Amino acid sequence: MQRIAMVTGGAGAIGLACARRFARAGLVPVLADRDAGRLDAAIAALRAETGVPAIGIEADLLDRDAPRAIMTRIAESFGRLDVLVNNAGLSGARRIGQVALSEWDAVMAVNLTAPMLLVQEAMRFWQAQRSGAIVNIASRVWLSGAGPGYTASKAGLVGLTRSLAVQLGPLGVTVNAVAPSYLGSGFNFGGDEATKRRAEEEHIRLGVLDRVATAEDVAGAVAFLASADASFVTGEVLHVCGGAQLAARPASAEVTDGRA
Repeated sequence: MQRIAMVTGGAGAIGLACARRFARAGLVPVLADRDAGRLDAAIAALRAETGVPAIGIEADLLDRDAPRAIMTRIAESFGRLDVLVNNAGLSGARRIGQVALSEWDAVMAVNLTAPMLLVQEAMRFWQAQRSGAIVNIASRVWLSGAGPGYTASKAGLVGLTRSLAVQLGPLGVTVNAVAPSYLGSGFNFGGDEATKRRAEEEHIRLGVLDRVATAEDVAGAVAFLASADASFVTGEVLHVCGGAQLAARPASAEVTDGRA
C-alpha cells in the first residue's frame, strides 16, 4: 500500500526537507506550491535523490478553490491521503501602523483559512481510512509575538490544531503543530550576508543552544509527529527553537553547578 504525504509550500526549504524525510520513510510526497519553477525543480530533485515518484501540484492558496483542486488531484492520482503538512505561509508587516487590510487578509487566508479548507477537503479520505496525521507549521512567535498578522495567524493555527485534534480523534487522525524559530531561509530573510549574520546572532541569544534552526531540524519533528511513533500524540505543539520558547538566556552564559 502506497502511503501519501501532502506538503503545502513544498518547494520551500522546510517543505522540501519534509518531503525528503517522507520519501526516505517510503511515503510518496505530493508537493503543492504557487511557484511553478521552484516546484518543478523540487520534484526533479526528489525523484533523482530518492527514486520515489513524487508529484507536484501548482496551487496558490490565496485562491479559495485551491484546496478542493489539490485534494481532487490526490483522489484521482492515489485515492488516499495519510499525512497533511500545512506548511505554506506569508509573513507581512512587522509594525501595526504599517499593516494594510489587504495584506492582513492575505496572511490569514494562507496561514489559517487554507489549512482549515484543506482539512475539510481531506475528510473524504479519512472518513474512509479511519487514520491519518496532520502537522501544522506554526511558529515560536505564537508565544512571543512578532508581526501582528503573522503572530495572530500562527496563534490561530495552534487553536485550530487543538480543535481538530478533538474533532478528528474519533477518525483515528492525529493533529499536532511544530513551532520553529528563525531559520535564516529565504522566508525569514532576504538581506545581505552581514545583516543575515547579525540576525542569526540575535536569534541565537534568544535561545539556549548556540545555533539557529535548520530546515532539517523542523522536518525531523514533522516526520516524528506524522509517524507511527507518535500515533498516541495529538493536540500538541512541538517547539523546534533551541529553547527560545522558554525565555531569553540569563545574562551570564557561564555553565554553573546549579548552586546560587
